[in-house]
Amino acid sequence: MKTPDIFYVEDDVDYAFFMQSALQEVKDDLSLTIVEDGAEALARLQSFAESKTKPKLILLDLNLPGLSGLDLLKFIRNIPYLKTIPVILFSTSDNPDDVKASIEFGANAYLTKPVGYDNLIKCVHSVHDFWFNQHLRLN
Repeated sequence: MKTPDIFYVEDDVDYAFFMQSALQEVKDDLSLTIVEDGAEALARLQSFAESKTKPKLILLDLNLPGLSGLDLLKFIRNIPYLKTIPVILFSTSDNPDDVKASIEFGANAYLTKPVGYDNLIKCVHSVHDFWFNQHLRLN
């Protein structure tokens, strides 16, 4: 199994498509794997841990069918091999309680999904610039 640069858990297939397009516009050589629900994401995360491979960045939607983004975040932070992967909660919610819970459970950042494709491009560019160019990586 090829390890993606970015592992994205998103149940909205349209938004996932736009994210894939935006990422290609920003940096076309980054690989992106998208899964649509928490159970599938959990299986893939377990597979990463077992095979000692890991993505460089994880994006989690907060509200997912099955396991939520917070449930997945707790899982990631409790597995020694995975816990150093930067995780960004990426949600339509701008509820301060959601932001606080995400940070308390170990998210590296919380981003509200931007409205409009041009704003998504700007957001992806900022995420890429920070996490792939400026951040001192542990993994």
